[in-house]
Amino acid sequence: MRDLTLLPKAHLHLHFTGSMRVATLADLAQDARVRLPAALLDGDPVRLAFDERGWFRFQRLYDAARTLVRSESVMRRVVAEAAADDAAEGSGRLEIQVDPTSYAPFVGGITPALEIVLDAAREASATTGVEVAVVVASSRMRHPLEARTLARLAARYAGDGPGEVVGFGLSNDERRGETADFAAAFRIARRAGLASVPHGGELLGPAHVEDVLDHLRPDRLGHGVRSAEDPRVLDRIVADGVALEICPASNVSLGVYAETAQVPLRVLVDAGATIALGADDPLLFGSRLVAQYQVARDELGFSDPELAELARGSIRASRASAGTTARLLAGVDAWLARDPG
Repeated sequence: MRDLTLLPKAHLHLHFTGSMRVATLADLAQDARVRLPAALLDGDPVRLAFDERGWFRFQRLYDAARTLVRSESVMRRVVAEAAADDAAEGSGRLEIQVDPTSYAPFVGGITPALEIVLDAAREASATTGVEVAVVVASSRMRHPLEARTLARLAARYAGDGPGEVVGFGLSNDERRGETADFAAAFRIARRAGLASVPHGGELLGPAHVEDVLDHLRPDRLGHGVRSAEDPRVLDRIVADGVALEICPASNVSLGVYAETAQVPLRVLVDAGATIALGADDPLLFGSRLVAQYQVARDELGFSDPELAELARGSIRASRASAGTTARLLAGVDAWLARDPG
C-alpha cells in the first residue's frame, strides 16, 4: 500500500487550540503550575456522551487547554507546531481556524491576536513548506454582533496566500443560538471575498444543515456528516457545490457514531459530495490528519485511487492559489502513479 504521509493533501478543519501537541500542553501547564485533567494529557481520545452533558465536558476540557495560551510566544509556538505536524503528514495547505477573542486579553486585543497568528502563519509557511492560511471563527455562544465585528476584522486581512485570512466560520455547540442571527456577519465576510465555512450537521441533523445552507450560504460546511441521513439534503449540498469537512475521529469522540466504521463517508462520496478530511481537535480526539485517511482505508474500505480523490477534493475545496492547487494536484497524481509495493 502507498504511504499516506506522502499523499499531498489540504487540511481545512483544524482548530487553533485543539491543534496543540500533548507535550506542549504539558509544558505550558508545568510552567504555569496548573494541574490539568488527566484526559488532556494521556494522549487517548476522549469519549463523550452524545448529549449536552457530553458537550459540556468537552468544552470544559477545551477551555482548560485554551486558558494556557496566554502570550504571543505561545501563540506562535502553536502555529509553528501545527504546521510542522502537517508537513510531516503530507499536507501542502493548512487553513487553521482561530477565534481571536479567546487570546485577546493576553496580547492587547483582537487585532493584535489575529496579527500574531497571521505573522506566525507566514513564518511557519516559510519554515515548513506548508502554506498556512487562517479562518477567523465566531462562536454560537456569543452575541451575533460580536460575529459582525470579527467578520469586519477578517475582511481587513483577506487574501489567499500564507498568513492571510481566507474564510469566516461559526463554531461551538450547534444547539446554541439562531443560525439566521449570524447571517449579517457572513454577508460582510462574503463581500470581502472570504469563504463561508460554518460548522453544521454534526451534533444536529439534516434540518440544521438546511438552516445553515439557507442563511449562511456555505462554501464549505464544517462536518455536515449527518446530511447523509436525508438524501434530499445531501443532493442539495452536491448541487450547490458545498464541500464537507469530515472529521471521523471527532464524530466518534463526541458520540455521534459509536465507532469510525459507522461514519457514512461512503454514502457522502457516492452521492457526489466533495470531501475534505480533517483532524478537528487532535489534542482531544487523539489523532491527526493522516489517521483520518487511515480510517477511510482500513475501516471504510477506500482504495488508493479513492483516497487520492479525497485528497484532490480537499485541495480543490481550499482557498489556495491556482498555482498551489495545480502543484498539489500534480503531487497527488504522482503519488498514485507510484508502485504500491
